[in-house]
Amino acid sequence: MTTTLITGANKGLGFETARQLVAAGHTVYAAARNLDNAQRAAKELGAAPLVLDVTDDASVQAAAAHLSAEHGVLDVLVNNAGINGGGQKPLGECTGADMATVLDTNVVGLVRVLHAFLPLLQRSTNGVVVNVGSGLGSFARVHDPERAESRVPNLLAYPTSKAAVSMLTVQYARAFPQLRINVVDPGPTATDLNKFQGFQSVEQGAAPIVQAALLTPAGPTGTFFDAEGVSPW
Repeated sequence: MTTTLITGANKGLGFETARQLVAAGHTVYAAARNLDNAQRAAKELGAAPLVLDVTDDASVQAAAAHLSAEHGVLDVLVNNAGINGGGQKPLGECTGADMATVLDTNVVGLVRVLHAFLPLLQRSTNGVVVNVGSGLGSFARVHDPERAESRVPNLLAYPTSKAAVSMLTVQYARAFPQLRINVVDPGPTATDLNKFQGFQSVEQGAAPIVQAALLTPAGPTGTFFDAEGVSPW
């Protein structure tokens, strides 16, 4: 049985990814920042609840200890939890505090989780990490006039954080070649993160995340892809 942990699994892409992986036969831990949200999602999904706040070291370490005690190994980690940092706030009004809040969740939070769960992933015969990124964090996509990302109003914190997630993915993949570690762009999906402005359904957005979660040891690592295939950095 494949043991899978998904952060931010109580709603949106995290919830749908969990639903699809439960259907694929995974034992899924649906992680959320508080127990009520974790339990509610887990009950609906047929998953196990797990309290995990990516901005809190103690919470992350406690979650890792709990999973270790129950299974001793983690096969798939989906780093999905993230915030948009106020969305369309004008660039000139973005403060250092705004940036710090988003980076602490979307970037430092990912490092906290990987630091805590890497020992469990390394015990797996097929350890997989999926970091949920964005086309808004792709330099090539943002500069391509044919792409919707180039027409999004200037944002600072969220695209910057997702660009950083891409580099983190590359560095971790290089350091741990026995694992499959990739970053996935789900595309413009309608969730509360973007006030439901995306044109894709959560089922469509979750599809490439699930694809990355199901990789075998022969699959790619250190790559960036979406539903259409390999994406440019």
